[in-house]
Formats: sequence, C-alpha cells, structure tokens
Amino acid sequence: MTLEELKYPIGRTNVPENITKKNIEDWISILERFPQELEFLTRDLSENQLDTPYRENGWTIRQVVHHCYDSHQNSYTRFKWALTEDKPVIKAYYEERWAELHDAKTAPISLSIDALKALHSRWVYFLNGLTEAELNTTFIHPVGHKEVSLKENICIYAWHSKHHFAHIEELMIRNGWK
Repeated sequence: MTLEELKYPIGRTNVPENITKKNIEDWISILERFPQELEFLTRDLSENQLDTPYRENGWTIRQVVHHCYDSHQNSYTRFKWALTEDKPVIKAYYEERWAELHDAKTAPISLSIDALKALHSRWVYFLNGLTEAELNTTFIHPVGHKEVSLKENICIYAWHSKHHFAHIEELMIRNGWK
C-alpha cells in the first residue's frame, strides 16, 4: 500500500456541494453507530496489538481511539459555539501533541470508548433536533479561515469516524488479526 492509502484508507473528506436531508440522516446514523462498532472491532486486541502503529510513523491503535474521543468532543463543542455565537472562530488544537500525552499513549481504550458512547448519544440527540436554519449555521476554522456549516461538519465527522475505523481495521487485516 502507498503512504497515501495508509493515511487515507477511505480517501479524503468529500463534502457534497448540495447536502440533502438524506445525507444528513446517513451521516448521523454513522455517528450513532461508531462507538459500538469501534468497541466491537477492538474488543479482543491485546496490549501489544493496541500499541501497534497503523502505519510507519503513525499513531498506535490506542492513540487513534483516544484521538477519536478528543476530536469528537472538540467538534461537539464547536456545534454549540456555532449556535450560541455569531460565526465564532473556533479553537483549533494540536491533535498530534494531544496524541503524545501520556493518557493517549497508555490509558485503557475503554475510557475513550465509554466516553464516545456517552458523547455520541448526546451528540446524535442534539443533531436530530436541529432545524434547517440551524444546520446552515457556521463557524470559522482558524486554519485557512474557512467558514464551515454545521451540516458540513456532520459530514466531516461521519467521515472522520469511518476514516479512523478503517485505520484500525486495515491494520488488523494486514496483520492477520481479523
């Protein structure tokens, strides 16, 4: 596999120009299922397997799982900011630095999987209650000063869930663990 295929096993994010109600429903469904699917995928992995990078110079499975919680928790907060402030410039974070902190490198993945279950339950409930006008609400990402609508961000995080799931699953297949 090429480095690009290892980094982006499902391809890069592709936000449709015209986002339909069906798109949003499908993406919310992905967010709803992700924590349980991640738990099922990783439940039988040993500590050594959890500490295996998904690619050379990449994060370990453990770091990927903890990153998913960190990233999704930040995203949930961004949704709230967008709906309570006027086009807020959101706070970016150094995900690669967070992944190097001791909890991301050593904590049991059950901590982040349990947190993802709670977060995604609340997030999905929240998303299902948004109106069309609220879905069109935007925030500004400080990297590139790009304006992002909440419906675009739902797409991005559905992709993000599948993207990191594929990192783990592809490693497991390559190593004969699945």
